Amino acid sequence: MVVLSYQVVQFPNTNLNRCSPRRNFIRCGIAEPSGQPAPMGQKTKYNDGVFEKVFMSLFAQKMGKYSGKPDKETESKKKGLFDYDYDSFVDVSRRVMQGRNRIQQQEVVREVLLSMLPPGAPEQFRKLFPPTKWAAEFNAALTVPFFHWLVGPSEVIEVEVNGVKQRSGVHIKKCRYLENSGCVGMCVNMCKIPTQDFFTNEFGLPLTMIPNFEDMSCDMVYGQPPPPFEEDPVAKQPCFADVCSVANPNSSICPKLQFLKPSLSHFQLQPLIHFFPSNAPEAQLSQI
Repeated sequence: MVVLSYQVVQFPNTNLNRCSPRRNFIRCGIAEPSGQPAPMGQKTKYNDGVFEKVFMSLFAQKMGKYSGKPDKETESKKKGLFDYDYDSFVDVSRRVMQGRNRIQQQEVVREVLLSMLPPGAPEQFRKLFPPTKWAAEFNAALTVPFFHWLVGPSEVIEVEVNGVKQRSGVHIKKCRYLENSGCVGMCVNMCKIPTQDFFTNEFGLPLTMIPNFEDMSCDMVYGQPPPPFEEDPVAKQPCFADVCSVANPNSSICPKLQFLKPSLSHFQLQPLIHFFPSNAPEAQLSQI
């Protein structure tokens, strides 16, 4: 998921893995004794400060407009700006996913992202960051501190784009969103595809995200156009049968990754989405 936030950029020699009272309002980090994400199969512990919870709340409240009804315990307590934690943020994302096909899920994320930006922001971004090597490397550097609250610790890496080596890659060590959701469909439909699409088509800066479902890491490559969904390896990814609450262990491919008609593109489907309720069956759209 795309996140535009204003966080204080710390210098490399500053330890971001622990919270201190003086820095608690700005940013916190991993609470594991090692200072690194927990091994695969274990959930990483984080110390989230007020700043992180504000952004969790902002996005959760925006997405909540598109989600179904929360459970009784959640519904009985109306959350304020500082009341959301990461688990409740992921829960809202899960409710947005339920009852929608993958195209509808991606469209919801796009609408949420646009609602978070001031008018004319995409046009200004295109002027400031044309698709050059410098722009790709600059955005990669910004991603590390700005996306920290959403995906966890990451680092800039060297990648090859069109035969040119450049430091426009970002390696996410263990994606917090995938780790907490445990859902392949949420990773792809609520984060990977919408983020790629937003940077590539709204901002004009190509971006490809390459999740690794073996260890929950992910590589972001700025400057590299993403492949069509049908040609992307994630399109054939099965569920996390042991950890996903909505997994279908009998399916070789995550059901949330099934696409509609191959003959209809994302942009051809967009105008049609608004004529159908969020719980419209995918088969209904596929007959258009």
